Amino acid sequence: MTSPFPDHSFDAFLFDMDGTILSSIAAAERAWATWATRHGLDVPSFLPTIHGVRASETIRALDLPGIDLQAEVDWLTQAEMDDVEGIEPIAGAADFLAALPADRWAIVTSAPRALAIRRIEAAGLPLPPMMVAGDDVTNGKPAPDCFLLAAERLGARPRNCLVFEDSPAGIRAAEAAGMPVLVISAFHSHPMATSHPKVSGYDGLTVGSDAMRRIILSGTPRTVAEEA
Repeated sequence: MTSPFPDHSFDAFLFDMDGTILSSIAAAERAWATWATRHGLDVPSFLPTIHGVRASETIRALDLPGIDLQAEVDWLTQAEMDDVEGIEPIAGAADFLAALPADRWAIVTSAPRALAIRRIEAAGLPLPPMMVAGDDVTNGKPAPDCFLLAAERLGARPRNCLVFEDSPAGIRAAEAAGMPVLVISAFHSHPMATSHPKVSGYDGLTVGSDAMRRIILSGTPRTVAEEA
């Protein structure tokens, strides 16, 4: 496979965090499993629903009787802040991010800002020059608000922002924002049906720039089939 976007250049790159540049899936699922058990939920069927969206929206969708939504979100956030064991960067992510112009990329995550910073530091990755976190927008993924805000802050046109995502909610948010998507499948345990280009990670991806300082994505990334 050659470059996922041949003959294209971009104003900015926008990265989801968990599952896209780092893995905190195990730590997150430990906290959520404890929370779900407290509320009598079936943990194995519940855990797949937590990824890519804000805790408040996950809990609200359950329509649990007699709970204080903010208190539950605060408990979960603290539990996730306390447990960073096993958080690690996706292979090649650190070098890939370091190669980007500092004013042309951002992290766009559903996590609260404090938790995002905690996880980025735990993974040994540099803090981004700009970040849009879950507490920066009224509507979280799959609404497009977070990606549109990131594009606005970077002074970039949405259609020229490439989104790096791994979750269905994040992909839908990018699509709603009118942005092209590159799916990172490093931690997909099952095949994801998608029309977007999909790679297993950052190994083989390189970046350059054109005469207008737009970012060019090049290289020969490994596909899911090549990883199997």
